[in-house]
Amino acid sequence: MNRLKLTALAVTGIMTAHLQAQKTPNVVVILLDDMGYGDLSMTGATGYSTPNIDRLCVEGMRFTHYYSPQAVSSASRAGLLTGCYPNRIGFAGALGSSADIGIADSEETIADVLRKKGYACSAVGKWHLGHHPQFLPVRHGFDEYYGLPYSNDMKPLVLIEGDQVINAEPKPEDMMQLTTRYTERAVRFIEGNKNRPFFLYLAHTMPHVPLRVSEKFKGKSEQGMYGDVMMEIDWSVGEILKTLEKSGIDKNTLVIFTSDNGPWINFGNHAGSTGGLREAKGATYEGGQRVPCIMRWPGKIPAGVICNRLASSIDLLPTIAHFCDAPLPPLKIDGINIARLMLGDETSRPREYFLYYYRKNNLEAVRNDRFKLVLPHLGRSYAGFLPGQDGQSGQVNERHQENLALYDLRRDPGERYDVQNQHPEVIAELMKVVEAARLDLGDDLTGRDGTGRRAIGKL
Repeated sequence: MNRLKLTALAVTGIMTAHLQAQKTPNVVVILLDDMGYGDLSMTGATGYSTPNIDRLCVEGMRFTHYYSPQAVSSASRAGLLTGCYPNRIGFAGALGSSADIGIADSEETIADVLRKKGYACSAVGKWHLGHHPQFLPVRHGFDEYYGLPYSNDMKPLVLIEGDQVINAEPKPEDMMQLTTRYTERAVRFIEGNKNRPFFLYLAHTMPHVPLRVSEKFKGKSEQGMYGDVMMEIDWSVGEILKTLEKSGIDKNTLVIFTSDNGPWINFGNHAGSTGGLREAKGATYEGGQRVPCIMRWPGKIPAGVICNRLASSIDLLPTIAHFCDAPLPPLKIDGINIARLMLGDETSRPREYFLYYYRKNNLEAVRNDRFKLVLPHLGRSYAGFLPGQDGQSGQVNERHQENLALYDLRRDPGERYDVQNQHPEVIAELMKVVEAARLDLGDDLTGRDGTGRRAIGKL
């Protein structure tokens, strides 16, 4: 075969590979910190508007029964990125800034999975899966990282790029620009990778307290600082959508918008709204784990659809892997492929049950499509107001014993009316799920550690 033919074949091969790569979608996951179920215009927010996020709803699918993996930051993010219930991989609660643990080397994130298919992967924003170098995003599938390694109320506060500290103890004016800086980084990544498949994980620090907002949005809302912050986040979403369109790749990009858990209502008007759901962050009642989720993929996900099926952030990894033709991790995951649901199959019910775990590996509740069984546990409620950070009001948490209860979430999303006496057959069904979960994932309340759990990473 002559050199001309070889060259032609080589060029054809490169073009074919490029076209095949473009058949798989780009993926953008936008994760907010402590945003509540009622914090969007579409879900009842007042005093401010979120037109760009509303646009996602109009052009995509909004999930009404979507759950964060756990009701607090580190565990929730671990679940989203690995497709596992957090306790399966050793996570519970939120890691402190002095913690010497983090995500294990053996775990695969969404980025690890997609890099096998040639994806460029970027993490921008809050990480919170361990702040030591071996736990940071660039050691777990991401090509680049820029952001805070943990919550913005933890000390010492540091800004990291890659695995290096670039700003120790950022000044207040630096933190005011954080949402803008994150957005600029995200836009730059999209523009630099528009000709290849990419995964962008944009994990905003806001609206976690202490709230910070740039001058361009300060005082813009009628609701106060929280409204200002949400308006700036909405602007950020708009910049992402604008960049996708300008780059000519919006129709080949799956955008997912959600929150890591419910609002931290300890902080009064510096916190979000549960939209009428019971309790909030740190509790396994609906206000703690039912969060907004919107998915947009023009031409693939039907526009303007509300999905009332059960889904969770742990389902993102297997679903994204499906769309991107990527292999699943070799270790067991708990997420379920919800692709058919996203593409508009109204008969699809991929997730039958969801488990509500909390700190110390406690299994506190389980639900099916309609009913939620709350198991006896030490619950949390909110009492008198006290001064909080930066002068905003906080609340005292009270602990008390929660007893067995059954709630019909279709009729009673606020979990106010116990119907266990009317539905003994439902309790029997859900207790079988509980027993299977205790054998697999454990439950410290019963002294059962589970056989399928793995250890968290250590230094």
